[in-house]
Amino acid sequence: MQVNMQEARSQLYQLGQLAWEGEEIVITKAGKPYLHLTPYLAAGIERKPGALEGQVWIAPDFDETPIEVVSAFEGTIED
Repeated sequence: MQVNMQEARSQLYQLGQLAWEGEEIVITKAGKPYLHLTPYLAAGIERKPGALEGQVWIAPDFDETPIEVVSAFEGTIED
């Protein structure tokens, strides 16, 4: 739905309700899109570093790339 700035001023409550219900509201100025009205959604759960400590295991050779893989990327595989 597109409404001009003047309409938006007089119908802000109704437009807010529509936006909250999922309607896309674009407010125009001089016939061009100017604002996009969206509902406020609170941020998700606050992330805390280390929350999975002790639950994730990484192999000791995780950072080691086998020579066959390196050769395949470099195109130096010999049969």
